Amino acid sequence: MDLLTNLLEHYGHGLIFLFLCLEMLALPLPGEMMMSYIGLFVYEEKLGWLSSILSAGAGVLTGVTLSYWIGRRLGRPFIERHGPKVHLTEERMGHMTRWFEKYGDKLLFIAYFIPGVRHITGYFCGVTRMPFRRYVLFAYTGAVFWVGLFISLGKVLGPKWEQYHSTVNRYMVIFGIASALLTIVIYCYRKYKVRVIGFIMNLLKQGVRRYNSFGKVRLLMLAAFSVFVLSFSLMLGVIQDFLAQEFGQFDEIASYLVVNIFSREGHMLIQLLGKLGSPLLYTSILGFAAIWIIRHSRERRLDLSFLVWVALGGVWMDQLLRFLFHRPGPITAGVQLLNTFPSEDTLNSLTIYGFSSFLLVRYYKNPFIRIAASLGVPLICLGLGISRVYEGVQYPSDVAAGYVFGAVWLSLHIMLLEILRKFRMVRVSV
Repeated sequence: MDLLTNLLEHYGHGLIFLFLCLEMLALPLPGEMMMSYIGLFVYEEKLGWLSSILSAGAGVLTGVTLSYWIGRRLGRPFIERHGPKVHLTEERMGHMTRWFEKYGDKLLFIAYFIPGVRHITGYFCGVTRMPFRRYVLFAYTGAVFWVGLFISLGKVLGPKWEQYHSTVNRYMVIFGIASALLTIVIYCYRKYKVRVIGFIMNLLKQGVRRYNSFGKVRLLMLAAFSVFVLSFSLMLGVIQDFLAQEFGQFDEIASYLVVNIFSREGHMLIQLLGKLGSPLLYTSILGFAAIWIIRHSRERRLDLSFLVWVALGGVWMDQLLRFLFHRPGPITAGVQLLNTFPSEDTLNSLTIYGFSSFLLVRYYKNPFIRIAASLGVPLICLGLGISRVYEGVQYPSDVAAGYVFGAVWLSLHIMLLEILRKFRMVRVSV
């Protein structure tokens, strides 16, 4: 590895281009390791971030283009005869054939994250005479994404990149699959734009009719029930991981990323986000929600009692949970914090801001206000959680657990409120 770093120091972008180009031609070169060192050099400001991505991307694109045309020109007999010399064996060809038949050419996007697959994908696509335009669409976008993500993570993680490499690569495969699905959606939209627009308009018309017949309250109940089922499932997983003590690596990686991403330009932003969890702001939001209930609700007593109970009950539930789990928190300024699981800040912010937002969405008719209220709560809670991790007062798993337990508490009481409201309406009508 000393040889690799010395060569990188002397030849820089030219070596990056050649190294990754040759790896895409199936030569046994460690491309991921090379990009790890590129990221480290960018972290140490020995190389430029954008120029490194451009040179690495150019090398990968050149390699996958050459491998495609080699496979296309020479055909399968040549590959069967000489393929084993570049690790393109008949067994791998059969594996790739089954892989493409099962998942389709769209998953070219994530092939770069699978060692042993990315090296032969270009040859295989050429041999099977996949249309070049289709190949370029997915292979090129996947190459740029792979290169940019690896080098950027190396830049952020710096010397710890090698330590976290295996874990991060597993998460990137998942992220790559999600990105591939997004790419497929964009591709289908561009190719079938007229049909997609017509289909969406038809869905919207049906949605409006169903909304008018189904009712806003029932729609909110359905959404609350869906959130409750999802968050309750996540809660069981969080408790299981806590008991198995499987948060260590997740906490270490997430904390390191948050601190390094916001360490230079985001310090003032973090301080601002931290104030979103102040008791004064909570009190102001609850006061605003109470005034809103008094002015717009026909069942003021019921809504007000639930508002108070959701806020205070959330605080009590968090204290009970932290007492039960009794987890030692991070060490800050030489002091060992206690009982930080789940996060009091994220649980309380989600319940207080979330329930106030629910009341606003339920009673306010302006669609822009409803959208802003619905999107604002997740962003506020996310920002508050990031600030707590950055300040080192809570682990990332504490913050995540606060979101999950808070979502269970919030969605449960939204359902209970609407069920009680419905029972009271039936009783009055009877």
